[in-house]
Amino acid sequence: MNISIEYIATFLLIAAIVSMTAQRLKIPYTVGLMLTGIVLAVSPFPSDDIEVTKELIFTIFLPPLIYEAAIHIKWRELLNDLPVILTFATVGVLLSAGITAAGMYYLAGWELQSAILFGVLIAATDPVSVITTFREAGVHGRLRLLVEAESLFNDGAAAVAFSIALAFATNGGITTSDTAQIFLITVAGGILCGALVAGAMLVLAGRTDDHLVELTLTAVAAYGSFLLAEHFHLSGVLASLVAGLLTGNLGSLGSFTDKGHEAVVSFWDFIAFVVNSLIFMLIGIEVAYQNFTNLFFSIAVAIVLVLLGRAVAIYPLSALFLRSGLQISFNHQHILFWGGLRGALALALALGLPPEIPQRETIVAVAFGVVAFSIFAQGLTMISLLRKLKEIPE
Repeated sequence: MNISIEYIATFLLIAAIVSMTAQRLKIPYTVGLMLTGIVLAVSPFPSDDIEVTKELIFTIFLPPLIYEAAIHIKWRELLNDLPVILTFATVGVLLSAGITAAGMYYLAGWELQSAILFGVLIAATDPVSVITTFREAGVHGRLRLLVEAESLFNDGAAAVAFSIALAFATNGGITTSDTAQIFLITVAGGILCGALVAGAMLVLAGRTDDHLVELTLTAVAAYGSFLLAEHFHLSGVLASLVAGLLTGNLGSLGSFTDKGHEAVVSFWDFIAFVVNSLIFMLIGIEVAYQNFTNLFFSIAVAIVLVLLGRAVAIYPLSALFLRSGLQISFNHQHILFWGGLRGALALALALGLPPEIPQRETIVAVAFGVVAFSIFAQGLTMISLLRKLKEIPE
């Protein structure tokens, strides 16, 4: 991406202004940022040479966002609801992807390979939009854990499923045993990379009292775990997720000083704000440049299918826990359904599709269309839904 320090400084200034304005208007600032990006694209602002690529989103933006979100998840709370979260993030992802893929194949007339790839990549929910909205709204307790953790694990599962679908599309088909092998190696390897990098970081952090060194080590853990896993064709998303979980839960047990622990939380809150600001404005710019001509029907079908797939992934699976201590209230189910926004990861996967994939440009454009609808329609109404369901005060 051809982007200079002047662009970054300008974007951050705009982001600060947009954030303050969004607070006054009581709308999610991610929505404001994306709208701002669209305005910049159609204004005299020189945005023509800014290109959003998979490497930018997937390698530069995604690791710190996953890592920062995972830092705030506590072991005990996660373990209590882990069966629910894993069910949504595995079976739910497959159900959602299957419904979307089948619909795009039969209703939109897409080729089977293209429909499968799109179904899998668009099944990835966006932890960035959801987590930011929940923090702004002041949502706490089990609901916040379910939404945030499910979104994070969902991303990991969707990224792994996409790797398998891409292998199927490019290699002319793979066997069931090959699929199982890829899945197990990718997942286990990603978890191992995250644990190894985070463990080494925590050992080193325990040998210093300098909070700046501690901050530096966490940055190495966020990116190092991701890059190590991706180097070996494993799950970088899961690696950063595991590294963040270990940092947030073990770092406070003595690896970090008190000052270092406070600095780590503040530092990663700031990094998340910066990255969120850049990514949503860039997505807005890219949406404005997409050619949606003759794709409105495909986008409309995709939006309906994505919502239907999310509904099937939440409501029937929630019924599995109806007679257990993990029962999910209908209000929480509604929020999990509507809170399944699409965003950065789905776009990164779409942009990373090889040129030889049939209908590649159509997949990318429709993915941008679905993400735009998700952020504007679902993002703008999420706080209203939370108020209506009395999850936050009026």
